[in-house]
Amino acid sequence: MGRSNVGKSTLINALTRLRLARTSAAPGKTRLANIYRVQRGSSPPLYLVDLPGYGYARGGDGSAREFADLTRAYFGQAGREVGALLLVDARHPGLVSDLAAWHWLKETVADAAVVATKIDKLARGERIRAMRELESVLEHSVLPVSAVTGEGLDELWKWMDRQANNPQPPRRSPLSRSSKLLKATARPRPEVTKSRPRR
Repeated sequence: MGRSNVGKSTLINALTRLRLARTSAAPGKTRLANIYRVQRGSSPPLYLVDLPGYGYARGGDGSAREFADLTRAYFGQAGREVGALLLVDARHPGLVSDLAAWHWLKETVADAAVVATKIDKLARGERIRAMRELESVLEHSVLPVSAVTGEGLDELWKWMDRQANNPQPPRRSPLSRSSKLLKATARPRPEVTKSRPRR
């Protein structure tokens, strides 16, 4: 989950190496919970859920409330049985809405982690400052990723694989504490099945 236009759908496309989730430069493109069944090689399948973003919605306050209700309903049904990622824009560390979402998520799901998107848009010095600020404000390790360059995607896959292979994930297992950006390596394309959107 994350703010509108933080790159949730784009990240799913980067992880699966397919143009699977619909994306747009305008915020509020995702309006339903889209569920994708993903299997990499012989690994057990897992489900990626693309939720609407918070902070903006096409259709004004009514749509924003509808999206918030959808998110609460989804996690209300699956919360303690799933791991979740909070996506935050690396260029805007410490937003109040992101901090509130992180506190809510930690109390709602079995395991949660933070991913800083769009890291490729920051110069090296800016990346270091942004990551320090994010980890200080959220009091948690943060994984920097780029859907454009592939940085951090392999480590993110490892975290998700641990969730899929651990029937009782520990509370808030951290990603690597290191903010070092990872170079993408060749990976097999996952097998993907799209489920019907949840209303």
